Amino acid sequence: MAAIALRGLRKAYGGLEVIHGVDLDVADGSFTVLVGPSGCGKSTMLRMIAGLEDVTAGEVRIGGQRVEHLMPGARGLAMVFQNYALYPHMTVAQNLRFGLENQRLPRAEIARRVARAADILRLAPLLDRRPSQLSGGQGQRVAIGRAIVKEPRAFLLDEPLSNLDAELRAAMRTEIAGLHRRLGATMVYVTHDQVEAMTMADTIVVLNAGRVEQAGAPLDLYLRPANLFVARFLGAPPMTVLSGRLVRRDGEAAVEAGGALVPLGCRDVPLPDGTPVSLGVRPEHLEPGEGPWEAQVAEVEVLGASTVVHARLRDGSPIALARPGILGARPGDRLRLGARPESLHLFDERGAALPPPDPAGAVAAPWAQARAAG
Repeated sequence: MAAIALRGLRKAYGGLEVIHGVDLDVADGSFTVLVGPSGCGKSTMLRMIAGLEDVTAGEVRIGGQRVEHLMPGARGLAMVFQNYALYPHMTVAQNLRFGLENQRLPRAEIARRVARAADILRLAPLLDRRPSQLSGGQGQRVAIGRAIVKEPRAFLLDEPLSNLDAELRAAMRTEIAGLHRRLGATMVYVTHDQVEAMTMADTIVVLNAGRVEQAGAPLDLYLRPANLFVARFLGAPPMTVLSGRLVRRDGEAAVEAGGALVPLGCRDVPLPDGTPVSLGVRPEHLEPGEGPWEAQVAEVEVLGASTVVHARLRDGSPIALARPGILGARPGDRLRLGARPESLHLFDERGAALPPPDPAGAVAAPWAQARAAG
């Protein structure tokens, strides 16, 4: 296996630059997920690593070796696409063998690799079937098997689950995560689905408009987002963000936001009074019953394991509350809402986090971590 490093990576189509000098390290054996909205450049970056897109400027290193000048087949990588691209006239076994036969590997070596992939992915009962006889999940496993038999230095996966229904996506997330643990392989995985990112990754890289907004462990990004973009992108339901201004009462900082004065506790905020700021709070960190905010319930989503309440504050700002179990709230009800100061996120006028909350106190309850994972 091998680490992957990008240095000053740029991609332009004519005069339009879409990747803007990205620096990124993917650790050997890690599961790194590139996540972001459609058009942010994540698939383009993956294709540049694979050699399917030319590099306009910068370096791509695999195992310490520069490879941006090498053809895709010489980079020692295997890629799994959104479209499984199985050969319809071949059986599963033939699909698995085809690339190895083109490399003119010995028959015994081909048989060993195919048997290993079939064992890992539980494909043995399917080896004589053709793609038209496979379910979506089975077809995905065959596509992954074609990557495994190459015994690559690293795996690249480009939205491999996007064509599956919700139930099958959840099952395949578990399968791919388990496959990574068994193989100990370096994997770079592209998705626009932040639930996939939170549940599968060792490291999440959040991209926006061809730039890295933040990279780190999933809960680090969830609990300590570097800016408003990351804060809003990660989390379901998303973080509530209120516009306000900084004030101080009795020497302690507070924010006027949502029609209330919200204390920030003992947090040291190096900004003068009156500075415009944004105040963020995760729905699962809000506590009903007490607090500075007055809210009127607009809609209630009962999900079984949890309830999401959408409400409006006195100044009309929307706010969301998420609680485990079934919460007996109805449209029109009035609630008092609050949150512990260490669970509040503060952002300056540029959208940068200022300063980060205490990670030890930012999760209100153990179930909130599961909520972060979707």
